[in-house]
Amino acid sequence: MDFGCTDLVLGSTASTMATVLSAQLTQVASRFCAKSRFGVFTALSRAMSIKVGDEIPSVDVYEETPANAVNLRDVSAGRKILIFAVPGAFTPGCSKTHLPGYIKQADELKSKGITEIVCVSVNDPFVMTAWGENHKVSNKIRMLADTNAEFTKSLGLEQDLAVLGGLRSKRYSMIVEDGKVTQLNVEPDGKGLTCSLAENMLAKL
Repeated sequence: MDFGCTDLVLGSTASTMATVLSAQLTQVASRFCAKSRFGVFTALSRAMSIKVGDEIPSVDVYEETPANAVNLRDVSAGRKILIFAVPGAFTPGCSKTHLPGYIKQADELKSKGITEIVCVSVNDPFVMTAWGENHKVSNKIRMLADTNAEFTKSLGLEQDLAVLGGLRSKRYSMIVEDGKVTQLNVEPDGKGLTCSLAENMLAKL
């Protein structure tokens, strides 16, 4: 009987330890893959980044004010649009190179069949409007704000840039035709100024 009782106690202890260990492993796993304060699973997002052939997500961004929502899937319906994204409005590389390049090449890009050029950044719409006015984009480029990074996260193209305050978009450019991605160029480090530049997009059209 003593052995039986000992076996019962040991079995109960083992079961308790297994439960505790399982809970601890769950906590570790949830820390590793947990939602960040931006509500995104980093590992999952990496595995699910948008690719050529995918439909662009139906997620709103904003133009000029928070009341003016723009859905880029709708904008691209029956059309061929170019979207380029920057880590931040008014930042040096974006202001000196990326945006000015698209302003300069806008007419030529449109002559190649692009019906609309869109710039997206994780900023508020007032900042994006001011940035566009500062560069005199006029009607060449639509300046759209991904206020809560929902569009960027839905693409799987977010990055954490502490120096800019947290979650931002990787630098990329893409062609979307009738809702589907037909060309995608993501900077390898998310910040560089190479494959996503206007001249490189123009060369591929």
